[in-house]
Amino acid sequence: MSERVISYTDALREALAEEMARDETVFLMGEDIAEYGGAFGVTRGLLDQFGRERVVNTPISEPGFTGLAIGAAMTGTRPVVELMFMDFLPLVADQLLNMAGKLRYVFGEQAGCPLVIRAPGGAGRCYGPTHSQNLEAWLLHSPGIKIVCPSTPADAKGLLKSAIRDPDPVFFMEHKMLYPTRDEVPENPDLTVPFGQARKMCDGEDITIVAWSWMAALVDGAALELEKLGVYADALDLRTLVPMDMEAVVASVKKTGRLMIVEEAVRTGGVAAEIACRVFERAYDCLAAPVHRLTLPDIPISASPLLEAAALPSVEKIIDMALDLVDG
Repeated sequence: MSERVISYTDALREALAEEMARDETVFLMGEDIAEYGGAFGVTRGLLDQFGRERVVNTPISEPGFTGLAIGAAMTGTRPVVELMFMDFLPLVADQLLNMAGKLRYVFGEQAGCPLVIRAPGGAGRCYGPTHSQNLEAWLLHSPGIKIVCPSTPADAKGLLKSAIRDPDPVFFMEHKMLYPTRDEVPENPDLTVPFGQARKMCDGEDITIVAWSWMAALVDGAALELEKLGVYADALDLRTLVPMDMEAVVASVKKTGRLMIVEEAVRTGGVAAEIACRVFERAYDCLAAPVHRLTLPDIPISASPLLEAAALPSVEKIIDMALDLVDG
């Protein structure tokens, strides 16, 4: 199996094209996804390959076209919807949380909903408080929706293909800072990555560091720097939040005795808090120190470059907190 170095964006586009070629029921919907190729260029060129019936520009009405996609999914197709920004998730909350996520529970096998919602999230580009959020914790609180958040091009491709083939609704988070990143991706149209299996980035015995999406990329870099300082981190990229690979997290904590979670979203009510609680329930007697969380403060993200950088987790902040936890 040959491998090439391609970008996260190209890996996503390749996954979409391969799945559309494999399954004629797969089609795309979203604002400016046809000629323009989407806000971040993921669907660029797919209109020429598959035509207007399968690459559908929508009106500026997220509730409308998400509702339409749910209806299409219930009739046997596999729509992939692009929200221009993850910040628009509140606009489709009723359709996604009250309809798509509950269909399996209400109707069983009579009404499946094989729907994928793709959405770029996260800060780092100074887009300000309404275009820089990570809202995955909102969805974690609503049963019936799988949450996928890849951090590498290979995982972006493999997990998106798995999401499109899944029989239930999947929210697929794409961090804006990851789009230009490049790495090796197998040249294999059958490449899929299963849900619920964390990726071990570094193997160590001093501290467990858990992250996902862009934060996993930062943790990977921080772990290499920590190793130079004599601290060996067991670093995990969760890859999916629903299902969540708690077995891998708990096993790591039992080995290291220390847990640090890095999350870009605000601190209160976040995914990190949920992970910390689950670890305490299953491995509290293995903890040699309190669980640490590195998150945003409970404030909106600023459009100011200086204020945005001051609020966001960084490689330097990860290293400082890890050293403090290990020394403490």
